[in-house]
Amino acid sequence: MKVVAIGGGTGLSSVLTGLKNEYGKTIKRLTAVVTVTDSGGSSGILKKIYDIPAIGDLRNCLLALSNIENYFKRTIQHRFSKGDGLQGHPLGNLFLLALMETEGNILKAVKKASKILNLSGEIIPSTFDKVELVARFDDGVEIIGEENIVKYGILSKKRISDLRVVSERSKISVPRELINRIMTANLIIFGPGSLFTSIIPNVIIEDIRNSLKKSKAIKILIVNLLTQPGETDNFTASDHVKTFLKFSQLSKLNAVVLNTQIEKVKSIKRLMLAEGKFFVQPDIENITKLGIKVYGGKLLKKDTFLKHSPAKINRIILRIAKDYGII
Repeated sequence: MKVVAIGGGTGLSSVLTGLKNEYGKTIKRLTAVVTVTDSGGSSGILKKIYDIPAIGDLRNCLLALSNIENYFKRTIQHRFSKGDGLQGHPLGNLFLLALMETEGNILKAVKKASKILNLSGEIIPSTFDKVELVARFDDGVEIIGEENIVKYGILSKKRISDLRVVSERSKISVPRELINRIMTANLIIFGPGSLFTSIIPNVIIEDIRNSLKKSKAIKILIVNLLTQPGETDNFTASDHVKTFLKFSQLSKLNAVVLNTQIEKVKSIKRLMLAEGKFFVQPDIENITKLGIKVYGGKLLKKDTFLKHSPAKINRIILRIAKDYGII
């Protein structure tokens, strides 16, 4: 089957880590479409200085699909601890920046990095352009920049009512390969990840949204494990689904994958409380009322705090593919 996974951050990386094991077997073609709207940290600094799309999520996804030694992965993820202008930057971001300057654009840089890192699959940025997120909250205030949006949401306690991606171009440019992959996919996966800053930014770009509407692929949303402060406070699983459908303008999803494992371990609860995050409540009945099939399960990775298990996600995706006759 031909699979497209859309998102950003660590959530998409977890899905790719699991799907990578099926590449060349049940998965003939694996494509990750990655958001480039980040405005904070190293990505935000490089984006401002070099007038480029954000590259941090691309780095994480490249490593998720790579076939290199773990020590090399750790080196690429290493953040420099000192140095004026160097402190805080991961080596991988500088590596991608160098490739952009030598290869000419972000897509060529990612393709070259893919060869160097020996990828099982391919990575495509959602746009060539330097873009910013603009959110309107339900108090009428508009905020520019992903980092600023989250900060305002936390401080104001308001919800995001509208979201758009803007660039200096009149129309945001999208790689032709990306549209081709969507139109020829058997299975399209959205998420997991932060709803408003990792998943939705991809699907509200006009050319991507239009191709998703036309695509005949089976479409799956993987709901995030936790609510995100400033974005999805108090959101249930069905709130995630309804919000995604609203912004993507898709008429339906074929399946929703969500975690039903609500951990009560004190150390986990302390971590969540410190970060202002809570388990997304799996209100399955409200999703099935939308005519969407729900695949629930205990999806936490055992040896880490609050992350999806790549292996468990992979098993559910294969199960969905079988249920819909794709494999």
